[in-house]
Amino acid sequence: MIEQLLKYSTLKLSQKLPKYRRFLFDKIDFNAKMIALIGARGAGKTTLVLQYLKSLNLKSDEFLYISCDHPIAASHTLFEIAEEFAKYGGKVLVIDEIHKKENFCIDLKNIYDFFELQTIFTGSSAISLEECQSDLSRRALIYRLPILSLREFIEMQNGKSLKAYALEELLSSHIDITVEILEKIKPLKYFKEYLKFGAYPFFMEGRISYHQRLVEIVNETLFFDIAAIYNVPFVKIESLQKLLQVICRSNPYEISYEGISKIIGVSKNTLKHYLLYLNKGSLINTIDGISRGNAFIQKPSKIYLNNTNLFEILCNKRVIGTIRETFFVSQLQYNNSLHYPKNGDFMVNEKYIFEIGGKNKSFNQIKDMQNSFIAADDIEIGFKNKIPLWLFGFLY
Repeated sequence: MIEQLLKYSTLKLSQKLPKYRRFLFDKIDFNAKMIALIGARGAGKTTLVLQYLKSLNLKSDEFLYISCDHPIAASHTLFEIAEEFAKYGGKVLVIDEIHKKENFCIDLKNIYDFFELQTIFTGSSAISLEECQSDLSRRALIYRLPILSLREFIEMQNGKSLKAYALEELLSSHIDITVEILEKIKPLKYFKEYLKFGAYPFFMEGRISYHQRLVEIVNETLFFDIAAIYNVPFVKIESLQKLLQVICRSNPYEISYEGISKIIGVSKNTLKHYLLYLNKGSLINTIDGISRGNAFIQKPSKIYLNNTNLFEILCNKRVIGTIRETFFVSQLQYNNSLHYPKNGDFMVNEKYIFEIGGKNKSFNQIKDMQNSFIAADDIEIGFKNKIPLWLFGFLY
């Protein structure tokens, strides 16, 4: 068994890998004994772990890459594979798509406790680690890999290194930051491209086939990840597909549980579960409201597609205002908390208020509010508290 898996592992690592490393590569503590990498399909999890393996000075029988959909891996427990690999003097075990294995929580715990192996595993963003939390929280470092930022998209194309900025730095020094960036690139050109095909690294494999690949990513997330992890019958996946199309066609603030329930033919309670599944699967983002004091509203006030690329495959109606807001949410939600305030489009980190709009967007709605900003499209450089929308793509 192990000989065949090692052969498969060596073959996998012999494949040509992109030279570009995503931002998370340098943030992962690769000295840890157990590491989890969770993220959307197509975000580059497999590439990242293979890049790590290639960076090691190990013999071919000292590392083992397995994918849980491989026939051999499917017919043995993870513990059995790790046990035999350890006997061969193995040092690093990478387990891809772990959500496809039953009882992986117990196996991972035992692998950690019984073997001197570094174990790295990847899983769908829809994976439920809550039930593993007591076992894994003390053992595994868990990292989440988001979609590409606009900054990464640009770096992958032109090879120029561009700095990422903390939100506070961006808000206080956006003009100076913009000037630095403009010395290297013309961001508006890249921004328009990113909105259509920049969220996933596989755009480098060909733009003509990009949207077909994206359709496959969505279907695989629905039929293989969400269906398996949350036990959604295949016959009900059509309702999830309809739900995505409704979200694509609707203005975020006009969406209601009652309206969607009628359109897709499910109960309100089932709809709430479906929204949770799509959110976990990195297909949508839900933004909760905030009311007086800091009392949070339970009902999602705004529902967005996970990224702007999804508009290209899910609906023909593309409202520019919704696309702008979708971009803003997709770039900020990784490192920040977002809520829907009474005035303004978004409250970020319970401190900053943002209005999203075009270059002529005014401060009328938020003019008397402290820490209020406009993220404006179609401008190259900002002024005072008006900041270019594209610049929020440089947060990671």
